[in-house]
Amino acid sequence: MSEQLRYSDEELEEFRQIILAKLENATNLYDELCASLRNNDGNDTADTSPTFKVLEEGANVLEREATARLAERQRQFISHLKAALVRIDNKTYGICRASGKLIPKERLRAVPHATLCVEEKNNPRH
Repeated sequence: MSEQLRYSDEELEEFRQIILAKLENATNLYDELCASLRNNDGNDTADTSPTFKVLEEGANVLEREATARLAERQRQFISHLKAALVRIDNKTYGICRASGKLIPKERLRAVPHATLCVEEKNNPRH
């Protein structure tokens, strides 16, 4: 039996459903993080006594920076998931970009936007 060169259309559809579910969750989280950054909830230090205002503002700045980093990571994750959907459409999904071999299904189920098999991911060249 020859080595499988790509996943079947049925297998690609299974991965598409996994990615779409992750994309929906990631987009919802991203929207929540962005709303938090816009301070839509109305929580600020306007009604705080001056003694604690400086401390709270400092903590708010740190929290906003952390939220901004999380939002950026989420945005990148969404971008990777969308790129995986394009690879599904092109029928190149699940093929290791370094070795050309199929990435195991277990890895793709865990990391659906993976473009490298574990061996290549652990290779210091990448």
